[in-house]
Amino acid sequence: MRLILHAVCGLVLIALLAWSLPASAQQQSSGLNLQAWNSVASLAEDAIENDTASNERFERLRAEIATYRSEFTAGTQVNAERIATLRSQIEALGPVPESGEEPADIAGRRAELEAQLEMLLAPVRTAEEAFRHADGLIREIDAIIRERQAERLLALGPSPLNPLHWPVALNDFGTILRGLALELEMVADPVRQQQMAENLPLILLLLVVALALIIRGRHWAGLWLSYLRRWGGRGSGVWRFLVSLLRIFLPLAGLFTLTYALRKTGMAGERFDRILEALPIFGLILLGFRWLAERLFARDDDDALIHLPAGKRSKLRFYVLLLSVLFVSRGAINLLVGFEDVDPATDAVMAFPIVVLIALVLAPIGLILRSYRLRPEGEDDEAQVRGIGLARAVRTAGSALVVVSVVAPIMAAVGYAEAGDALLYPTLVSLLVLGFVVTLQRFSVDLYGLVTGDPETARDALIPVLVGFVLVIASAPLLALVWGARVADLTEVWSMFSRGFAIGDTRISPGDFLTFAVIFGAGYAITRLLQSTMRVNVLPKTRIDIGGQNAIISGLGYVGIFLAAVLAITGAGIDLSSLAIVAGALSVGIGFGLQTIVSNFVSGIILLIERPISEGDWIEVGGQMGYVKDISVRATRIETFDRTDVIVPNADLVSGTVTNYTRGNKVGRLIVPIGVAYGTDTRRVDKILREIAEAQPMVLRTPAPLILFNNFGADSLEFEIRVILRDVNWMIVVKNDINHAIAERFAEEGIEVPFAQRDIWLRNPEVLQSGQDTVEPPSPESDDLA
Repeated sequence: MRLILHAVCGLVLIALLAWSLPASAQQQSSGLNLQAWNSVASLAEDAIENDTASNERFERLRAEIATYRSEFTAGTQVNAERIATLRSQIEALGPVPESGEEPADIAGRRAELEAQLEMLLAPVRTAEEAFRHADGLIREIDAIIRERQAERLLALGPSPLNPLHWPVALNDFGTILRGLALELEMVADPVRQQQMAENLPLILLLLVVALALIIRGRHWAGLWLSYLRRWGGRGSGVWRFLVSLLRIFLPLAGLFTLTYALRKTGMAGERFDRILEALPIFGLILLGFRWLAERLFARDDDDALIHLPAGKRSKLRFYVLLLSVLFVSRGAINLLVGFEDVDPATDAVMAFPIVVLIALVLAPIGLILRSYRLRPEGEDDEAQVRGIGLARAVRTAGSALVVVSVVAPIMAAVGYAEAGDALLYPTLVSLLVLGFVVTLQRFSVDLYGLVTGDPETARDALIPVLVGFVLVIASAPLLALVWGARVADLTEVWSMFSRGFAIGDTRISPGDFLTFAVIFGAGYAITRLLQSTMRVNVLPKTRIDIGGQNAIISGLGYVGIFLAAVLAITGAGIDLSSLAIVAGALSVGIGFGLQTIVSNFVSGIILLIERPISEGDWIEVGGQMGYVKDISVRATRIETFDRTDVIVPNADLVSGTVTNYTRGNKVGRLIVPIGVAYGTDTRRVDKILREIAEAQPMVLRTPAPLILFNNFGADSLEFEIRVILRDVNWMIVVKNDINHAIAERFAEEGIEVPFAQRDIWLRNPEVLQSGQDTVEPPSPESDDLA
């Protein structure tokens, strides 16, 4: 009966939840506006199936679908914390017994929690299904657009070298000019003339300002640059860079003023209005090309970023100026062709001379860049090594320009105008972008030198290098757009990056990485602060020896970094249980492939805890003798008496034999051997050696020095001076002083220090004597010959 009551109560609770939770679930899912989404999805599916929509229509559909997909991504995280809580509650109840029978209260509670979980998961599953639908539609649209782009690039169009297309192009060009001439006739319109008369004073003023800025703007900026170059001083590179920008902004401001003045006349029709809109853009291209050329290939050797001879730099500046004119000419042709519905052959014929001229300019530029030396003359070795990377990049760019200058005109001449343009112009723009990156990186170096006050070392500092790396990364999206990538492609990459990636049931996003970095960085900084405080203020006031202090500081650092990592992982929401399988697999590799590293790590921990050696100890291990300078978790660094560093694995220090001369205290024994000649009074020698030993200030009186008559040697009577030093680090100095004292006293007392003597016995001297008698003296002739 009791079981029945529990079961009935459980069913009632489930019914109540089933009645209440669907309403909340519907509220959650209603926020997704599924009805509007289904309408958009149907339109997209029809457009994809028929493949009749234009690229612009597909792009608009894709943008709308991407908006819904973002909403669905947020919908998958609805009630995430509550769902995680319910799952943990269900896990706490334990698995269902194999027999299927469990206490009624547990069964009822499990059914209740599972019902709540199902209700909460309903909108999440709906959002996940809608997300996958939207993501699939976006992929299909992207595939269609990419396929169309590839077809357009590989399409064979009219050849500009075919004479049959020339009359068509000439006729279309005449039509364009006639259309412009018709707009010029609006000058005779009385209404427009009246409007111009009313605005005439303002127009004249604007024209004067515009012409002054266009004609004299670069000259004024040049005067300021010359003054800054003569002035020099701290930060002159920064100020010269900023003032050099006026060579762009002043004439460009004049162009905008001129455009505004011409529009105020009221004489510009639709076509001339589009020309006026393009005029500042064309001016920016001309001015930007020239400014970049003057920065990269400056007249002054110190300001030039690409170190070439002055003559080659002058040629490159001229060629870049020609490129800017040709680039603007191509834009003007595109603008004019857009005025009329012209034949495709017209565009090919009109654009082909520009392609050929650009190729003729790019070829000598590439050849000059290919001649860039890897080791520029007149620089020190450090500067030469630093410029090797830039030199290789410049030479590679030169080779690419030579290849493109040959291939692009050929493709355009055959009829693959789209492919030729897709190769020629992106190459040119890419070089300009990279040149601008180099210019900005040089500016960051000058700015860092200005801030730090040390411009000499600014180029090798870390921050300018990081700034250069960031600039290269930032230029990647722009380069992708130049080479044909769509804005939607970039937004798709960013969307994938923002969604993160899944590890098990955990999804890691860029926000999680940022949270991890902030928490870990804060924990690391706090750990280093505590270590510094302990090292400077706390531990020196205790009676702990230096080795113990270093062990405490190192242990504090390891524990602090470990805790910072754990807190960062927890704060970022990374579930470490998802990594259990990966960690289990890695443990096998650690056990077999990294056992030496693990052994050294454990040995390092033992050294820090047990402290058989400490920093500053004089030890001998593996035939190497020196002072311990640093103990890390993997190896210990020993500085030998030759001032060389020996890296000893910690496992060798734990498992091998180590002699520690200064462990616990610095007291140590010194043995000085000495030999005297046979026949010397040994008692007298003993007395002299004892006086010498006792006269040394580093020798302890207790225990007293020991003079040992050690042995009757082959050449001398062998003695030893055995003394205990108060500081064993002075062993070499004390031994040197004792030997000097022995030499001086033995000389005063007439005691001889023998050297090794050997008696040679000849078994047959008569044979040597007879052989000597038979030798004839050399003749005078032989002496002369010798």
